[in-house]
Amino acid sequence: MSSSEFSIIDDFFTVKSTKGLPPILGVGDDCAVLDVPNDKQLAISTDTLVEGVHFLVNSEPQSLGHKVLAVNLSDLAAMGATPTWASLAITLPSINEEWLAAFSKGFFELAEKHSLHLVGGDTTQGPLSITITIMGLLQKHRRLTRSGAKVGDSIYVSGAIGNAGLGLLKSRSGVVDLNDHDVAAYVRPSPRVQLGQQLLGMASSCIDVSDGLAADLNHILQQSGVGATIQHQDLPLTDSVQQHMIDIADEVWPYSTGDDYELCFTLPSIVNIDSIDQRLEKKITKIGVIEEQAGLRIQAKSGELINFSKGYEHFNGK
Repeated sequence: MSSSEFSIIDDFFTVKSTKGLPPILGVGDDCAVLDVPNDKQLAISTDTLVEGVHFLVNSEPQSLGHKVLAVNLSDLAAMGATPTWASLAITLPSINEEWLAAFSKGFFELAEKHSLHLVGGDTTQGPLSITITIMGLLQKHRRLTRSGAKVGDSIYVSGAIGNAGLGLLKSRSGVVDLNDHDVAAYVRPSPRVQLGQQLLGMASSCIDVSDGLAADLNHILQQSGVGATIQHQDLPLTDSVQQHMIDIADEVWPYSTGDDYELCFTLPSIVNIDSIDQRLEKKITKIGVIEEQAGLRIQAKSGELINFSKGYEHFNGK
């Protein structure tokens, strides 16, 4: 580790959360030492975000610091885990103290909101990329997975779909106003951590919507060995997304845009949806039902099936 790397860590990444479960040893040693309570299990997820692939070149650093943590928190939300610790590895083309200060501000503001402690990481020189390993706690044998959906279960999604995709298009065209709802949805997503925790013991399956609703719901279907039909008219869409669909003459565009970071989940018919405290999160909408016939179908109000693509796949580049 170079002296400049020590300086980066000391100056920008030693903020300690005032809440949550602190590490026994954290930032500043060769390893973090963590104490997992006896009645808990550890949920771990890792995501790498690369400039020009997962976020735009020259992205505003405070929003980027928020987003790189938010996408990892969303994975914990999909499992119903309580955010606890994270490590951060960042590759930088050069040391820019103003950029680092803004990035760390966005990161630690969201970390504090979720009582998360940064416990370690690494810095090196190269093209900008950021890798986060996030850890959360679960009660033993109590978690959400992708594999439990059953025939007859209802399919729900939180919030609205497509705004982040529209925000990406606006950002590419030069709109960076965080007061624009679509732009904010793209650059500063809100992971549904509280909703995931509420769904424990209720939802039969759950996934976060990152690669597109169709692609991510299809993961549930494949791992559960079932199929589904979505009612197109029930998809939760804002006015701006509906107008964009009209402008481009593409009624299935929101299914494949990705970056929504909402939760898509299934509930057995015996579960009362009203028992979920919707005051904690945005609205929850029933969009379809799990069926025995394999595959995902989107049905128009007329009853006809609509053709669509599944969503983004990294190594296919589409």
